[in-house]
Amino acid sequence: MKTYKITLIAMLAALAVAGRIAMAHLPNIQPVTAIIIITGFWLGPLAAVTMAILTTFLSNVILGMGIWSIWQVVSWSVIGMIAGVIGKYWSSIPVWGLSVYGFLSGMFFGLMISVTMYTVGQSFWAYYLAGIPMDVNHAISNTVFILVLSPILGRLFNKYHKSHIMT
Repeated sequence: MKTYKITLIAMLAALAVAGRIAMAHLPNIQPVTAIIIITGFWLGPLAAVTMAILTTFLSNVILGMGIWSIWQVVSWSVIGMIAGVIGKYWSSIPVWGLSVYGFLSGMFFGLMISVTMYTVGQSFWAYYLAGIPMDVNHAISNTVFILVLSPILGRLFNKYHKSHIMT
């Protein structure tokens, strides 16, 4: 990766961490998944995985680490890698299409965290069903954040594409 791309990823990770911490008081409403999706879509799967690792570690230093931190990295990495594949093969997808993917990603993220809680002894169905309202909050917030942030960050990424060769 080139220095400019690393700097861009670091800036986006800082935005995601700040957004997650600022919105920590809201029930599962945060911009991290949306920013990882947008990053993966524009900069590729490796950038999205880097974002997932940085954002999870840095925000969980303040919000709290636990066994879930590993699965947050895994879930956000998978979501970002898929967004990277979408960006590579369907780069002309409209913003609303990316928002639909954001909604589905919020539900997937909740499912993954529920599965991990099952592996540490929790009842899967009870945990998953109790968490559905939080997953819906996450999914809706992803949709809104993608609709709001994609045009803004898209200009930044277009500028990056014009002035730097992607690696």
